[in-house]
Formats: sequence, C-alpha cells, structure tokens
Amino acid sequence: MTRKDRTEGILTRKEVLDQSERQKFYQIQLKDLLTYAYRYSEDVKKRFDRAQFNVDKFKTLNDLKHIPILKKKELIFLQSMGPRLGGLLTKDLGELRRIFLSPGPIFDPEDKSDDYWGWTEGFYAAGYRTGDIVQVTFNYHLTPAGLMFEEPLRNIGCSVVPAGPGNTNTQLEIMQKLRVTGFVGTPSYLMHLAQKGEEKGLNLRKDLFLEVAFVTGEKFSEKMRSTLEKKFDLIMRQGYGTADVGCIGYECFHKNGLHVANRAFVEICHPDTGISLKEGEVGEIVVTTFNKTYPLIRLATGDLSYIDYSPCSCGRTSPRLGNIVGRVDTTARIKGMFVYPHQVEQVMSGFEEVKRWQIEVTNPGGIDEMILYVEASSFKRESELLHSFREKIKIRPVLKVLAPGTLPPQIRPIEDKRTWE
Repeated sequence: MTRKDRTEGILTRKEVLDQSERQKFYQIQLKDLLTYAYRYSEDVKKRFDRAQFNVDKFKTLNDLKHIPILKKKELIFLQSMGPRLGGLLTKDLGELRRIFLSPGPIFDPEDKSDDYWGWTEGFYAAGYRTGDIVQVTFNYHLTPAGLMFEEPLRNIGCSVVPAGPGNTNTQLEIMQKLRVTGFVGTPSYLMHLAQKGEEKGLNLRKDLFLEVAFVTGEKFSEKMRSTLEKKFDLIMRQGYGTADVGCIGYECFHKNGLHVANRAFVEICHPDTGISLKEGEVGEIVVTTFNKTYPLIRLATGDLSYIDYSPCSCGRTSPRLGNIVGRVDTTARIKGMFVYPHQVEQVMSGFEEVKRWQIEVTNPGGIDEMILYVEASSFKRESELLHSFREKIKIRPVLKVLAPGTLPPQIRPIEDKRTWE
C-alpha cells in the first residue's frame, strides 16, 4: 500500500459540514441527548433540577453553560451512590456489553452499539486501511483501552493482534513474522520497541514492516514523532480521549491539531469558574459525547488545551484541539494510565514504616519513568509495597527508600519533570 493510499480517503458527510450546518448538528444532537438523559438518568435529573435547568428551554449552544460542569474525579463518589452506577447510566448494568475498571477506581461501561467508543473515524484519518495487520499494545485486562481500539480497526477491515503491553522480544518477533503493518499504543512504548529492536541488531526499516502508528495516552513531542517516523519509515498520528467517554479528538495527515470527533461537543472552559473561553485561549477541556447510555454531560477532563476553528487542508470542518499542554490538578497520566494521589495514599496506609512519600515522573529518551520515593528508617517490605502498588495503580514504579527528613518540607505528591522538546 502506498503512502498516498493512506493519506487520501473519502470523507463522510458529517466531516465536511459547513459552519451553519455544524452548529445545527450540535444543537440537534445536544437537545436530543439532554431530553433523553433527563428522563432516564437519575443523576442527570438531579443535576438539572438543582441548577434549575429546563431542557425545554435549550435553544442555542450557549444555553449549555447553565448546566454545572461534572469533574472527572466526582465520578469516583457518584458511582457508589446507588444502582446504575449511582444513576449515571440510563439502563441496567446487565444490559451492557462490558464493564471495565480504570484507576480511581472508576467503572467504565460499554454498551452494545457499534463502535461505542467512536475511534473508527480517527483510525481512518490516521491512515489505517482494509488489509492492515495491526498490533494493539494496550492492556486488555480490566481497563478498556485494548478492546476499545480493536473494534474500530475491525470496522475498517484490519486484522488485529491483541498483544497487550510488555513481552518486548515477543512483540518484535510477532511484528517480524506476521509482517505487521500497524501499531497502536503509547509513543513511549513504540520508542522502547525501537530501542530493543536496534539492540537485537534489527534494521527497523527493512526487517520490520510498520507503515502506520496510532498513539495516545501520553504527550509526545514533534522530535519523538520525527525520530520514530524515520526509524520505522512510517506515518505516526495521535488521538485523544478518555476511558470514560472514548474518542474526543484525532490527528489527520496534516497533523495541525486534533479534530474533534463528530460524536462529541467540546468546550474550553476556565478551570476555576467554568466560563467558556474564546478561540485560542488555554483552558480545561470539557466534553459532552452524544452517548445516551452513559450521558456524562459537560465532563471536565482535567486536561488543558485550546480550540482552533480555522479550516484544515484535509477538508474536515470540525474544530480542532491544540496539543494537551498540562493538567488542572495533581493527577498525572503515566504510561497511559491516570495516577491519583489519593490512590497512592491508600497503598501507603498499609505500610506504617513509611513516613512520607513522593512520586517523580521523568521521560528519559521519551520513555516514561516513575520513581516512588519513600522515607523510612528501616524498611524491609519493598517487594510487598511494589506488588501492592502495581495491584492498585496498575504501574510498577522504581522504588527508592530514603532516610526520614530527606524529602523537602513542602512537596507535591506527584512531581512531573517530563520534558517534550
């Protein structure tokens, strides 16, 4: 398959709506969602009633501002408040296809509708085509990422290798023997595969056959993109989404921002006031997907970005998000997984010897590295702590035991020292 075959494709009607058509599309979708959610979701009804928001009076997109923003961290508490995940769902749990569990802990329901997570649009824009053999390196256990990306690839006509994370040598062998053409995973893991492959003496351009890579879960720099594209001779594009709502945005061939998926309406809001910001201003990404099963209306993701309404050369007319420039709170996304300070504290509470702790995140060579510093005068339960951390947080850190008083008096629970040049 030529590079041209991957970069040129037929766009759907929704992808090329003009400005007035797109505004009308958003209004119809939102009105339908709000009406349905108010009727069938106990949580939505409570939110709307408390805010004295009348669905019948929703006439323009500007009216959405009267609905209170829902913080992602609130889901941890709300889901425990009763049946149907605290009334957030509009149907019973037994009617779903799958129920995942992400760090938080937060349950992520999946309905039986086709392409529930909405990534088909993004994979096609990235260059995936019928006949590709795609290696998915995201986790298939409990968290939704692995299966979330498998269905849209099958919709396009790709064959999927459900590799999951780890087992680097086996991953490389599979890529070589099956002549895998597509990669899905974090950018740092693709970099790790490149390094290990070169250490084994592989010529990545000749011995492997990758043509396209779709990465998400981490920030990555243009320098890393350029390096990996040259090492493998492939097209590398990124997507943006969460385990709660699925696809929010994706890059096209021109890589000039993340096209907002047609399944979602995105606002950029001030993190403190919730007021919608103007084009180009940096604020928190607030998303409403047109999902009637799990209507997380005006969900604040905690990620900071800005929005761009200028035309794109690819022909898609959807607004575009700029790069994710940071986080609102102390939560960090490491190796594609959210790490919450309160969860780390829960792990540490089982180890009385630990007086204080701090997590430091770096990315040497573009690969995330997490160091867990603990202060303890005498600590002999290192393996037990690492096991508990992995069980709770889903990531294994590098553990460094320090003498009491070593850490500074005032510290952030998660110190993010990653750089993206």
